[in-house]
Amino acid sequence: MPERDWAEDDRAFTYHGGALDVARRLAPHAPEPWIDLSTAVNPHPYPRPKLEGEVWSRLPTAQALLKLEAAAAFRYGVTIGTVVAGPGSQGLIQALSRMAPRGDVGVLEPTYGGHAEAFAAVGAAVSELKSLEAMVDFDVAVVVNPNSPDGRVISRLDLLKLHARLARRRKMLIVDEAFADFDAAGESLAPILPASGAVVLRSFGKSFGLPGLRLGFAIASEDIAIALRAAIGPWPVSGPAIAIGAKGLADIDWVERMRARLGEDAARLDTLLEENGWRVLGGTRLFRLAAREDAGAVFRRLLGAGILARPFVRAPAHLRFGIPGREADWRRLAAALKG
Repeated sequence: MPERDWAEDDRAFTYHGGALDVARRLAPHAPEPWIDLSTAVNPHPYPRPKLEGEVWSRLPTAQALLKLEAAAAFRYGVTIGTVVAGPGSQGLIQALSRMAPRGDVGVLEPTYGGHAEAFAAVGAAVSELKSLEAMVDFDVAVVVNPNSPDGRVISRLDLLKLHARLARRRKMLIVDEAFADFDAAGESLAPILPASGAVVLRSFGKSFGLPGLRLGFAIASEDIAIALRAAIGPWPVSGPAIAIGAKGLADIDWVERMRARLGEDAARLDTLLEENGWRVLGGTRLFRLAAREDAGAVFRRLLGAGILARPFVRAPAHLRFGIPGREADWRRLAAALKG
């Protein structure tokens, strides 16, 4: 695969993952089905329940949405009034960027690029920062916790200290906890959310392996929750997403079993990578970040084998690997890594 092909499509691969259409164009002879390890979605999806016909044929009721938000409040250990359901955490990020305080936005880097792009799109001045201390003078501070791609975890005590300094100037703290369901739950800001100027984002789709539902939640201080509900408008979540989301969030046994299973999977992936000359740098139960000098060449070799990992333009020696699902996927990955 020519080097220039990768360079032309770097943004498609590095922005949020999942660019299988681009991967198929660059590797048209790769075996199917593709194994997408680029999005860090749980490869063991929640079993989809049989849904009543009305879920598909009628608009969702306010009562159904309230039931979903109550299930999320129970799952995340928060009060129901703080939960705002939306069309995936990305949709909530876009809405927050439009309603947040105007001015300078600081994003703790390196991290997922969706926040910076959303704020830049509405004209905000976005700065990439290396420490919490550097964020205190900004109008909006964004922290991904646990972080993607390296799994870095910031203690909620440190986040509360940052919020206190921002709150004195009536500024906003956004904490993206898309990967917190299975990792670092004890550091979640959600259960001790400040009364104003703070919002926590959670992803149902990633954790429950159903990203196609487009379901996510903001746990927001009252001042933000009111404005956010207005920003996303009526019927922000589909009927099927409400029904499946409410059932999944209430299934605590499934979540605990999945945490254990993914822990075993992550350890297995670490071993596989290390056996093939990779240095594991960190991650969560849903992804592992690894380094090798020829990572770019391996990325292209994986494409030829029908496997999409997550590369990084700024860190060409790094790749992020999601967790394979089926045993056949593990075997294909092992064979492709050996070259």
